Amino acid sequence: MNWFLVVAGGMVGAVLRYLTDRAVQARHDTAFPWGTFTANVTGCLVIGVLTGAVVHGAASEDVGLLLGTGLCGALTTYSTFSYETLRLSETGERFFAAANVVVSVVAGLGAVFVGAALADAVWA
Repeated sequence: MNWFLVVAGGMVGAVLRYLTDRAVQARHDTAFPWGTFTANVTGCLVIGVLTGAVVHGAASEDVGLLLGTGLCGALTTYSTFSYETLRLSETGERFFAAANVVVSVVAGLGAVFVGAALADAVWA
């Protein structure tokens, strides 16, 4: 049954990632991949809150599988981040490529820590 929770969450997360990417990127006329960045940072924030909720007993392991492994696993995407960084570098947008790496890692880690801190504040 665990695999079903991961599949169900992944189906929703993949669609959310695609829709988020298209909606955000349509509003920015730049080479920087704002859509993927937004999806990744949002997923990091959610996984931080969710992990805290599971640790404090406010959410079950099944919810962790559904929303963490499934939804957030499909919403966030290391492969697209890597591809877009490579594409930026190959097209001469080296500043945006480097910025994508640095800003994405810092913002993603920051978001997961903020999410965990929020969970601690609510459920600790």
